[in-house]
Amino acid sequence: MENSLDKAISLIRDVRNYPKEGIIFKDITPVLQDHEAFSMVIDSMAAKLKHMDFDYIAGIEARGFIIGSALAYKTGKGFIPIRKKGKLPYVTISKEYALEYGNATIEMHADAIRKGESVIIADDLLATGGTANAASELVTEAGGIVRCMMFMIELEFLKGREQLSSNEIISLLKY
Repeated sequence: MENSLDKAISLIRDVRNYPKEGIIFKDITPVLQDHEAFSMVIDSMAAKLKHMDFDYIAGIEARGFIIGSALAYKTGKGFIPIRKKGKLPYVTISKEYALEYGNATIEMHADAIRKGESVIIADDLLATGGTANAASELVTEAGGIVRCMMFMIELEFLKGREQLSSNEIISLLKY
């Protein structure tokens, strides 16, 4: 098991100056392309959820869709997409949040969660925490309970964890 996770770690590549000068982007595309490595990542993440009772996995656009939908399948739960503004076809609720380079808005269908249902928010990366925090606020606004937030990678030096209100934050890999 550990060898395959080590393989996944070795496949994550650094892309310098993307999406802007001074940023080192952690590219998970090679992990997604490798069946063994991707399977091990999803299996490892799902194993960390075994002790939890929850109703849905919510994935944040775009790479959170990949991680979240695979986790939903693996755990036998439904998947809720949290998308960029204007991408969902039905009635939505939205949350605006700050980025390093401006503001952004994410949305979720207004009827995606019923009051009291619990949700795992999944994404590929925890950086500054702005997007994940906005996703958490959407779930709460809809009447849901954020059971935990789960990330494939956490960039600890950006202290995103400190911005999140979730009781439990799980990161598979930390840099």
